Formats: sequence, structure tokens, C-alpha cells
Amino acid sequence: MTKISRITTQKKHKDRYNIFLDDGNQEKYGFSVDETILIEYRLRKHMELDDASIAALIQKDTLHKHYTLAINFLSYRMRTKKEIHDYLVQKEVDAEQINEIMSKLADEGLINDRQFADAFVRTRIQTSNKGPILVRQELLKKGVTEAIAGEAVDMYTFDIQFEKAAKLADKKLGSSSQKSFRQQIQQLQGTLMQKGFSADVVKEVTSELQDQKNDDAEWDALVKQGEKLLRKHQQSFSGFELKQKIKEGLYRKGFTIDLINRFVDEKVED
Repeated sequence: MTKISRITTQKKHKDRYNIFLDDGNQEKYGFSVDETILIEYRLRKHMELDDASIAALIQKDTLHKHYTLAINFLSYRMRTKKEIHDYLVQKEVDAEQINEIMSKLADEGLINDRQFADAFVRTRIQTSNKGPILVRQELLKKGVTEAIAGEAVDMYTFDIQFEKAAKLADKKLGSSSQKSFRQQIQQLQGTLMQKGFSADVVKEVTSELQDQKNDDAEWDALVKQGEKLLRKHQQSFSGFELKQKIKEGLYRKGFTIDLINRFVDEKVED
């Protein structure tokens, strides 16, 4: 029977202990354990251990180390079950131990996808311009089920969406002064959809923005675009053909016929 001959503290890891064994012939290093394992199994000098006990202690210590890895991974922020599982796979933890660790974390309330999803949505609402469609996609990528993700984004109400989308729209609308108002609205619709806001919200926000159209700013934008077209085409066209080229170009950019005709009458010679 092998006995524990010495127990020493590791120099770099004060919570880990080296276990030295003596089989009656000579002392040799046996294995190391965490302080938790040392206390739980009351390991002490002269304690007798057979091969099966030693193997079980090593397995328990390995499990504890991997559990500690998961705890450290959780210490930075909340994680989904999939994130924890994938992390342990990446660390080459065997499947049986992963299942044990996942069960223990769940029993201790340290992983809960529903709580994660609710907290995730609240954080996104408070700190980002992402709409619920994008937030839901993020949750799905993190391994949250369709049902849980759907219930979580329900807290992202129409009113919250509208307020966020309207603020973003105001900011974007003022940054495209060289484009026609219609073109700005079209681009804004695309931006809001890409940000993950619902079609109803996008429609409501852009509808309210119609009252913000500034006729002077629209004319200034048209003049800038019209002058570019004039410089581009006047070397190749003149008279009626030049006017038609400019009209076509300005119409594609979203300007109204009345303003286009005004520009052509004022700026393009017959």
C-alpha cells in the first residue's frame, strides 16, 4: 500500500499542493491537487492510498481545474450555455467532464439562458443603436433558443424602437445635405432596416420626417448636384440634349420636377 510521505505547497500556486508518495522503497512525487480537494478528502501525511484512490483523486482534481476554468470565464460577464460549452471544448475538456461542469453550473444558478437573454437585451437597448431584429440574431448566434430569444426581445417595445430610430434618423438626416431629401429618406430607411428596426417603426419614423423637409436646403443640394452634371455633360451635349441629360440625372437623384425645371431654366443655356 502506498502512503503519503509529504505534502508541500506549490511556489507559484499557493492554493495547490504537491503530494509525495512512498511505496516502501522510496519517496517520489505522486500528483498535485487543489486546496479544495485536499480538504474535501482530508489528505494528510501517512494516509494510505491504493491505485484506484489515486486515480480518482487525480480525476477529481482535473474536474475541479476545469470547473475553475469555467468560473473564471464567467467572471468577466454572463455567458450562455453554448458559450461555456464551446469554451470548454476549446480547452480540450472531455465530454463527460463538460456535462458534469455544465450541470453543476446550472444547479448553482451560474448559467441561465433566459436570464442571460433578458440582461443582454436590456444592455443593447441602453448602450447601442441596434434594433430588436439584430439583437435577436445576436442571441441566436450565442446559442439561445428561438423561444427564449423571442421572449427576451419582446421587451424592446415599439415605443423604445421608435425613440431610438428617431434619434438615429435625426442624426443621419442632417449629415447628407448634398443629397435630395427623397434620397436621404431612402438611404435612411435602408440604414434603419440594417440596424434591425422593424418595418413598422421605419415607416412611422420616416413618415414623420416628411415635415422636416427644408426647401432652401433642397434647392442648395440640387444646385450642387446640377452643377456637377452640367460640368460632366456640357462638353458632349448642348441645347435640348444637355437639358435632358441634366433632368434625367437630377430626377434619378430624387429631386422634384419643379425644382429640376427651375434649375435647368436658370442655369442651362438653350
